[in-house]
Formats: sequence, C-alpha cells, structure tokens
Amino acid sequence: MRAGRFVYSFVLAALCVVLVAGSVTAAGSGSQGKITYMRPRIGYATGPSGTGQLAYKGGPVGVESAPHLYIDFWGSQWTNNDPSGEAAIVEAFFSGVGGSSWNNTVTQYCEGVATGTVYCSGSGTAAGNQTGILVSWWYDNASSAPHRPSQSALGAEAVRAAAYFGQTSATANTNNQYFIATSHGNNASGFGTRYCAWHSTVSSSYGTISYTNFPYITDAGTSCGANFNGLGANAGITIVGGHEFGETETDPQPSTGWLDSTGYEIGDKCAWIVSGYQGAAADITLTTGTFAVQSLYSNAYNSDAGGCVLSYP
Repeated sequence: MRAGRFVYSFVLAALCVVLVAGSVTAAGSGSQGKITYMRPRIGYATGPSGTGQLAYKGGPVGVESAPHLYIDFWGSQWTNNDPSGEAAIVEAFFSGVGGSSWNNTVTQYCEGVATGTVYCSGSGTAAGNQTGILVSWWYDNASSAPHRPSQSALGAEAVRAAAYFGQTSATANTNNQYFIATSHGNNASGFGTRYCAWHSTVSSSYGTISYTNFPYITDAGTSCGANFNGLGANAGITIVGGHEFGETETDPQPSTGWLDSTGYEIGDKCAWIVSGYQGAAADITLTTGTFAVQSLYSNAYNSDAGGCVLSYP
C-alpha cells in the first residue's frame, strides 16, 4: 500500500480482486470475462490504495471515448419492491453525471497510446464525458429473475438488454455499458460480504458487452455505504454506482485499460476514504440533484504526483 492505507481489525491483501471465470454458453452470449470487485467497507481508507499511478495496459478498448449507459432493472421482483427508492435515485444520478466535473476525471485517460503510458498529454483518444450519458432504462419484468443470479445469467441478461435497446453493433458496444440492477432481496451470492458490485464482460454476436452486476445496494447496509461519512442511509447507492461506472469508462474490458501496478482501477484506489482526508467521499451537486460519491483517482493531481479527487481539473 502507499501512504494512504486501510485501517482494519485484520489485514486484507487487496481491495480489488480479479477473478477469471470459466467459459459458459447462454442464449446469444458466450465466454464470460474477468470480474473486478468493489470490496465492502471493512474499516476505512485515509488516502489512495494500491501502488503508484494508473497506467495503460494496452487493451483492445482502453477507454469509452463516448460512454453510453443503459440500465436494466431485471425481473418481476422489482414490482412494488423498491423500499429505498433505488431505481429513481440511480436514474436521477446517471441522468446528471454526464458533463460533471466529477466524471471529468476520466478524461485524462485515453486509448491509442503505448502500453505503459501514464500521462496522455493530448495523445490518443480520451475517455468521454458528454452530457446525456444515460441513454435509457428498462424494467425487464415479464418474468422473475433468478433469486441468486450467476455470472453467466447476469451476462446473458446483459446481452438481452443490448438487444432490447437496439445496440447490436460491435462498434457501438465499445462505448456502451449496461447496469444489470437486481431487486431488493434478489442479489447474487457474495453481495455485502465479498463485494458491493462488480463489472465484467461477456462475448456475444453484438461484440463484447461491458456490464455491471449492480445489486440492491441498501440490502447490505453499512457494508456498502449506508451512512458512510454521514451522507445518509442511501449514500451507498451512488457511491457504488459511480465507482463501477467510472471504472468501466476507463477499464471497459478488465483488466486491459487503466490500472496501477497492483491491479487497482480508478475507483478502487479511492474507495471508502473517510472524512478529513483528501478525496473523502462527499456529496456533489448535479443538474438532477445532490448525490453522494467517492472520489476517483487522478494521475494529474498535485502536479502529477497523483491523488483522489472529487472534480477535475
């Protein structure tokens, strides 16, 4: 760990763990990609985690140059089953996040440069931060979703979502990401104990689909952000959502985009920073309301020394 570190009652080896999943076949989908987890809050951080600056790993898609988000509220279990109002919060947050100074942090990272690049300095193609990033959402409620969906089921649902939204071009899907939001009480195994959310990919006839397994965050309580830094019972919804969104923008096909030497992504390095320290999670104001977010890692902060920031430049 760097100067910033986690304080635990025990030591965790890493905040972000990369898991290579086996190949599975589902209708319209193929092999599953790596998973990168957002770990639950166990203790707190006082600064950046991991080691060193983010560097480009040379992947086939290094960043989303014009990011577009589609949200799939999966399963009939969403009907009259949203006690925290998470759907409306997520929709409002992502409706306003495009063009914000918070999301602008991702624009310092790029693709089309040499592997190992740390500072793009105008070279390559930068990650985007246009307004209107959230394109649409869908309540896929004609039937129930699995009570404990597997990675293969989540990946297959991401492919279904791409088809529903008409995103069947492999080229378009290099800039698209899909949030698969599961309902209250119907989250994948390990939620709240091993992870708060995770992102991955699945191959398909529509190209490689980048998607996030986005559980019903308040089901995990304080482990996934409730009342973190005094930000309220629903703070974790947008803290976790923003974390996964920013990571997919800068590492769409884990782990081939922007990571540090430990394997930490832009969100992992700044997760769960407590009040009183640079980059502490806090409220930001967007055109659609005020929302809790964590900071994102900026290589450019403090004269290129690097650090966690809530806005850029």
